[in-house]
Amino acid sequence: MTLRTDRRSVLTGLGALGVASCVRAEPAPREPAPAAAEAFDLSALERADGGRLGFVAHDTGSDRRLVWRADERFVYCSTFKMFLAAATFVRVQAGEERLDRQIPITAADLVPHAPVTEPAVGGSLSVEALMKGAVEVSDNPAANLLLNAMGGLEPMRAFYRSLGDRSTTVDRFEPQMNRLDGDKDTITPQHSAANLHRLLVDPATPLAPESKATLLRWMVDSPTGANRLKAGVPAGWTVAHKTGTGGYGPTNDIGVLYPPTGAPVIVAAYYHATRASSDAANDAVIAEATRLALAALGRA
Repeated sequence: MTLRTDRRSVLTGLGALGVASCVRAEPAPREPAPAAAEAFDLSALERADGGRLGFVAHDTGSDRRLVWRADERFVYCSTFKMFLAAATFVRVQAGEERLDRQIPITAADLVPHAPVTEPAVGGSLSVEALMKGAVEVSDNPAANLLLNAMGGLEPMRAFYRSLGDRSTTVDRFEPQMNRLDGDKDTITPQHSAANLHRLLVDPATPLAPESKATLLRWMVDSPTGANRLKAGVPAGWTVAHKTGTGGYGPTNDIGVLYPPTGAPVIVAAYYHATRASSDAANDAVIAEATRLALAALGRA
C-alpha cells in the first residue's frame, strides 16, 4: 500500500478504527496474561537467517495471542520513541507540558541520525515537532530532548510502570541505548504488545482522543520499515507502527494493523539478527512472521 492510501484510511476511518472513541481513565497496573497465549513456532525463520526472533500477534477481536519467545528480552532501539511520544502526550494532558513550547536546538544536542533537529540548530522546535520527528523519522536528538524535557530517564521508566509494565528497562539516552549490554534498555515482546494495547486499543487508554489520533497518524505516516510489518499485511490494510534498528543486527517493528473491516491486530516483532545477515533479509523475517501469523489467525 502507498503512504497516501494509509494516511487517507486513518484520517477518514477514525471511527471505524476506534481512534476517536477512547475514554481517559487512570491506568490500573497489570501484567500481560500469558495463559491466553498460543505457542507459534517461528524456529524455521530463525534457522534460515541465524538470528533470535521475539514475536507476539494479538487479534483484538478474538483475543487470540500467538507468541514466540514472548517473555525473552530484546534491545528495543527506536521502538521506544512511540512510547516516549505517548508519555509526552500524557504530560500535556496533565498540564505539565505544552505542545507549542519551543525548545532550543544547539550543535551540542546533535547525535547521529538527526533529520529534523540538525536543520534547526541555532533555532528551536516545538515539543510537538520533536514528538513528530521522533515517531515518524526516528530523530535521535529529538528523543533525547523529549526525555530531558520530562526530567530524564526515571519519568520514562515510571510511565511504563503506570501501564502495568514492571519489566521494561530504561537506562540510557540515544544512541547508547541501542548497544546490547545485559538487560539495559530491553523489553519483552509480550510487554510491548500489552503496552500497545493499553495505549491504542483499550477503551481505558490514558491518551485523550485527540492525542491518540495524532499519535496514530504519525505512526501511519512514518516512511520507515517499508519491508517489515507493512510488507506482511494483505492489500488494503493500514499499518500504524514504529521501527527500531541497531547497526549490529537488531531489527524491530511494533504496531497496530488495521484491516479494512474488523478488529485490529497488534504485532510486536523484535529480531536480533547476526552481523552477517543483510538488512533485506532481516526485514523479510519480520514480514514473513507477520504473514504467517495473520494466516494462522484467519486474518490473511
